[in-house]
Amino acid sequence: MAEAQPLTTDRLRDRPGAWVDLGLTLPIFLVYHLAVVFLGVQNATDMVTGTLMSLSAGDKTKYLLATLCIGVIFAGTFALLGRGQAFRPRKFLQIIVEGVVYALVMALVANFVVGSLFARVAASAGSIASEGRFVGFIMSLGAGFYEELTFRVILFGLGAKILVWFFGKQRVVLSGTSAAASGFSFRSLLVMFGWAIACALVFSGVHYIGPLSDDFKLTSFTFRAVLGLILTLIYVTRGFAAAVWTHAIYDVWVLVLR
Repeated sequence: MAEAQPLTTDRLRDRPGAWVDLGLTLPIFLVYHLAVVFLGVQNATDMVTGTLMSLSAGDKTKYLLATLCIGVIFAGTFALLGRGQAFRPRKFLQIIVEGVVYALVMALVANFVVGSLFARVAASAGSIASEGRFVGFIMSLGAGFYEELTFRVILFGLGAKILVWFFGKQRVVLSGTSAAASGFSFRSLLVMFGWAIACALVFSGVHYIGPLSDDFKLTSFTFRAVLGLILTLIYVTRGFAAAVWTHAIYDVWVLVLR
């Protein structure tokens, strides 16, 4: 008689697998791309909108159809390759609640840290706030998805893999349930922490470059750097989707609700 195998449980504290993690960002990706083409502005790290518009020869109908096709492929890939990874519809509700909680904690921590170094500091809405609430909402979604993809997944994630392997001779896994930092040497942890700070400084700095950039102020630069460091911590411990939703919800609060 075969030995009974224990059922896999889907605990709230479990970090989602890589494909589930990606699938949880689909609503933000689709809403942003279906709306941003009508705004006349886009997120500076958006690598898709301009390409799709060029391929669509400037035809917005073709662009929308192409975007929906990407969404279908996105969802299909998620459903196919995510098989065997724990997923329930309530994961969407969970990730939104997590995003709200993390965004609130992030704002409190950043205000406390920066407030301890400087005079009273308020969350900076940036120049995009003058474009209106709807534009602010859509741009918040774009920032959540593309800035997390650029600065957390690509810059920090790939950079950490290379640096930790080079200096610590250890392999870093930053996706799936095995991404915990346990088992790393002190040198590897120090390298990752230093790289996280460097990435947070770069993340903050790009907000002062480009047509929609803000005027540089040390207080706002430090504030954004602290936000970037916290978002990196969320990405490492809870995954890409948690960082995306946290970033988007925080920006909605700053650009729309305030």
